[in-house]
Amino acid sequence: MNIRKRSLTLLAAIAALAASAAAAPVKTQTVSAWVTSADQSRLLARQDDLAFKPKQQALDVHIDVDPAQRFQTMVGFGASITDASAWLIQQRMSEAQRKALLSELFGRGPGGIGFDFARLTIGASDFSRAHYSFNDLPAGQTDMALKGFSIEPNRLDVLPVIKAALAINPGLQVMASPWSAPGWMKSGDSLVKGSLKPEMYGVFSDYLLRYVDAYAAEGVPIFALTLQNEPHFEPDDYPGMRVDPAARAAVIGQHLGPLLAQRGLKIKLFDWDHNWDQPESPLAVLADPVARPYVAGVAWHCYAGDVSAQNLVHDAYPDKEVWFTECSGGEWAPEWRKTLPWMMRNLVIGSTRAWAKGVLMWNLALDENYGPHLGGCKDCRGVVTINSKTGAVTRNIEYYALAHASKFVRSGAQRIASTAAVEGVETVAFRNADDGSVALIVSNSGAQAKRFSVGAGGQNFVYVLPRESVATFTWPDQSGRP
Repeated sequence: MNIRKRSLTLLAAIAALAASAAAAPVKTQTVSAWVTSADQSRLLARQDDLAFKPKQQALDVHIDVDPAQRFQTMVGFGASITDASAWLIQQRMSEAQRKALLSELFGRGPGGIGFDFARLTIGASDFSRAHYSFNDLPAGQTDMALKGFSIEPNRLDVLPVIKAALAINPGLQVMASPWSAPGWMKSGDSLVKGSLKPEMYGVFSDYLLRYVDAYAAEGVPIFALTLQNEPHFEPDDYPGMRVDPAARAAVIGQHLGPLLAQRGLKIKLFDWDHNWDQPESPLAVLADPVARPYVAGVAWHCYAGDVSAQNLVHDAYPDKEVWFTECSGGEWAPEWRKTLPWMMRNLVIGSTRAWAKGVLMWNLALDENYGPHLGGCKDCRGVVTINSKTGAVTRNIEYYALAHASKFVRSGAQRIASTAAVEGVETVAFRNADDGSVALIVSNSGAQAKRFSVGAGGQNFVYVLPRESVATFTWPDQSGRP
């Protein structure tokens, strides 16, 4: 065959292949969807599958998702196993009820919502049935060698519940925070009010490590500590302790940080653990050159200020992690149509878009009377409510807000780029590391249903989300990137 004939034959083959490709149907990509609506007609309800289509036109309200742009790696979502939560689960539920609830909260089976992150209190909080530390002494006495240290107050309820959660989810990451040092370490010699005495910085650091060691011996590894819960707040009816920035920097830089380093412990230290309204406080600690190397990140609460504070501190110290460690629902905000969008905007979407690697609500469970508690909040709401007489479970707004992320975003996922907000529609997106699936969370805070398009990889799908509702969409990432 001469060169001319060979060229004609090759051109004919190419044309045939092109015609065949043009004639072949374009494979559509299936999208799964779950919705929770403020009227509660849909509660994490699976919807009909959707499909990406190559020629589907983008709408005026359009969300772009780009898995190639990646941000922080997630640890996960969850809540605090307070003394109150643990007591209700352990003492007010039957074995079958307890197993079912913990499997639902921490499991990843068909009925599980997959909490991967939890917080414990080091000693009592307001959600305890008694005020205690792990080394209480009569007034005027001290125990610098911590010979009286014991986690005995946690053996009946907290330890069994956290162990059960770990048995269900061995990858569960557990952090811990004190509400107060033992009274004898403080001005005022009391768990209530007061500040940490400078001469007690070292022994308080030892106290925190004793806690870590004791929990590790029980098979409960603590991956992170905060030095103090809400260190600018001294409540007058439950344990609390003021620890100003200079004091926190001194404890972290001269005592606790070096102790962890000497022992080779890979436990992270988070500063602040308080509200968005005073970013200058963690910035002051991070400005300390001795403390800064020991601070892994900054933890935030929701009760004052704006989530943008997380960005402010992250921008100043981009090598430091961001964590969101407490927000409580309560009967001050009972309306789903207001509270569900607020939680999505500020916590699930807002906090993670502002770099949070983990997001925690406050009490995992409370009873029908918003307790048990001793002082403090009288109308806080748990993620679930457990009837203290029957053990029956009610899933609250907080449950569904968290579940729209925790069920679909697994530990190790990365946040990826998505359109932030358009006409009252707010979003955040993640790519799971284990299977490459994408999870897009969309919240409609408006009083009208919103019709929008979602684009990824040159294809779009269209959806109508009811008023004051949230949806999670999942699909496989077919970009081919690891």
